[in-house]
Amino acid sequence: MKLKLLTAGVCAAALFTGVAVADHGPTTVGGANMLPERNIIENAVNSGDHETLVAAVQAAELVDVLQGEGPFTVFAPTDDAFAKLPDGTVDTLLQPENQEQLQTVLTYHVVPGNMNRDALWEATMENDGTVAFKTVQGEYLTVSRNGNNLMVMDAQGNSANITVVDVAQSNGVIHVIDSVLLP
Repeated sequence: MKLKLLTAGVCAAALFTGVAVADHGPTTVGGANMLPERNIIENAVNSGDHETLVAAVQAAELVDVLQGEGPFTVFAPTDDAFAKLPDGTVDTLLQPENQEQLQTVLTYHVVPGNMNRDALWEATMENDGTVAFKTVQGEYLTVSRNGNNLMVMDAQGNSANITVVDVAQSNGVIHVIDSVLLP
């Protein structure tokens, strides 16, 4: 399968050609409405499914970044996704001496730009079913189609299903995933 890389510049170009997040009202994640006028952090804090992610973002001192203007596309692992990691991994990453490693893992889940499901789907259609996006962390993650759904693969070859798409934010979009991605 042929893999083509899209850089942040190409992603940004897609944004200026009319790709936008559809407004279908608030999406419910973790039992809470995700309000599009709130930013990524404000909504994540309200999700009952993202307590570990919020704690990690706080420990990594990335709150200000993810409250910033963006736009960002965040592939947000659930608490269950973090629970799949080997025992002790999350506790180790949350230690102050591991802040840099935690920042590396978390920023690997963030792509510059506002890439909704339609933009991701179209990019896979134009690139033989698979497309790589450069993350804020600097490495690539791969998005591909899985039937009518999308999945994300990390540099280690591990995949995560996108379980909730297009959670609109004031500074981007969140796609909820069922596994943690590792650079």
